[in-house]
Amino acid sequence: MRTRQDWERDILQPALKRAAPRCASFETPSGIPLDVVHSDEAGEFPGEYPFTRGIHPTMYRSRLWTMRQYAGYATAQESNQRYRYLLSQGQTGLSVAFDLPTQLALDADDPLAAGEVGKVGVSISTLDDMRELFDQIPLDQVSTSMTINAPAAVLLALYIAVAKEQAQQHGKDAQAVIRQLRGTVQNDILKEYAARGLYIFPPRPSMRLVTDVFAYCKDHVPHWNTISISGYHIREAGSTAVQEVAFTLANAIAYVEAALAIGLNIDEFAGQLAFFFNAHNHFLEEVAKFRAARRLWAKIMRERFGAQDPRSCMLRFHAQTGGSTLTAQQPLNNIVRVTIQALAAVLGGAQSLHTNSMDEALWLPTEESVRVALRTQQIIAYESGVADTVDPLGGSHAIEYLTDQIEARAADLIRQIDGIGGAVRAIENGWMQAQIAESAYRYQQEVESGARVIVGVNRFQDQDANIADSPSSSQRQRFVVDPAVEERQRRRLAAWRAARNPDTVAALTRQLEDVARSSDNLMPCLIACVEGGLTVGEIGRILRHVFGEYQPPTVI
Repeated sequence: MRTRQDWERDILQPALKRAAPRCASFETPSGIPLDVVHSDEAGEFPGEYPFTRGIHPTMYRSRLWTMRQYAGYATAQESNQRYRYLLSQGQTGLSVAFDLPTQLALDADDPLAAGEVGKVGVSISTLDDMRELFDQIPLDQVSTSMTINAPAAVLLALYIAVAKEQAQQHGKDAQAVIRQLRGTVQNDILKEYAARGLYIFPPRPSMRLVTDVFAYCKDHVPHWNTISISGYHIREAGSTAVQEVAFTLANAIAYVEAALAIGLNIDEFAGQLAFFFNAHNHFLEEVAKFRAARRLWAKIMRERFGAQDPRSCMLRFHAQTGGSTLTAQQPLNNIVRVTIQALAAVLGGAQSLHTNSMDEALWLPTEESVRVALRTQQIIAYESGVADTVDPLGGSHAIEYLTDQIEARAADLIRQIDGIGGAVRAIENGWMQAQIAESAYRYQQEVESGARVIVGVNRFQDQDANIADSPSSSQRQRFVVDPAVEERQRRRLAAWRAARNPDTVAALTRQLEDVARSSDNLMPCLIACVEGGLTVGEIGRILRHVFGEYQPPTVI
């Protein structure tokens, strides 16, 4: 068991030399000084294995979490304006929402895309769309998260191609700029089968696409987080907090095993794995959940996979407040819910955070509601004082008890999944989906019976306070995507196709099909394809032809 003196000498002081504190001293408004940590529960300290108390010794005392508001709608031009607005308001990272056609590798003019273009995210079909999305945003100076899964490799290829063009425009070395790129591509296909439903290909070729991104980025984009293994959507589908941890880490185990199977060394890629968790309303359980997930993952990486590099054992995570907890009734109450959830994520040690907007249960968020959501993070960061000491709830009997319980129960679920044959098998036979569905059913029964109180929904109703039913200022500011967006995107695509070299397109089409049928890494070919003019939908069509499409099992 490490002593405080040992930790300060071996861990804290070297960290302070790398990253100085934000302030010369930290104290309360009453002048009471705040130490880095105020508890040495079980001899554990932040910044060292098993990282229960945080992955960095000083956490937010040296650097606040990245405030990364998820945004994207309509056209690339309109989303670009929203990104630049958010950056001007103090946001410190970008998070891109793509529309459903893009997430399913369908072009905006595909018949299956009708009615969905630009509705729940930005429409991206071509390299020109991607150029416009990041216009006047230097990609080597901003961290970008992209919520994209089945065609993640294609969208990453577009991002790399735009970064190369920006480098050339500014006389920079393109390869050096690509090596500087920082961000995350979600790239988590297993949770799509288990909870979200935006899959395209069967699990096996999908896992190949995931590991191709791992291998390519290891050599060419070393600072890029190659996957964001997501419990968020598992929780949104109705899982418990314990299941969120267990199923997310079980999926992560499957990704690690797939990467090892293609010959990657655990310490070559594990440090760029990232996670994405939900933050719900039960404050104490949520804080403990993040601590338990961090400790359990560290043990899995060291004891199961033999990782030696401490970075390989660090669970770095983005958090988003719970979309499924937002209510259309009395939506101003959602500001309070989001504040509680965001505070839990911060006290749980998140590396980046998105706070939902109060009106998301009704429509896409307005600029005003997005600003309030961002201000919520900034108030927590700069006014609450919780960022001035590390793991401030560490040592609390309730928090430590819940941390231990969540870790133990999640570990037991992971053992059950191992007995089934791993996460891929548990998804293929519908076991994981059935567990989530059962939890969702129990929760809904509790809400409908009144055993679980939802303020404004099954208790304390006040219809007059519902934005959707009142002519308030927020109602007048309702955000609606212009229906003409779809037609504009269709015309834009037609012009793009007309300007291409047909011989180049034909050659790249044949090349992509050949590489997809081989065992070669697809990323170099995908970059060449998007630079040569192929669209997201055309690439998706070729890969569907080679890999087939997934048909889910029936969950009973």
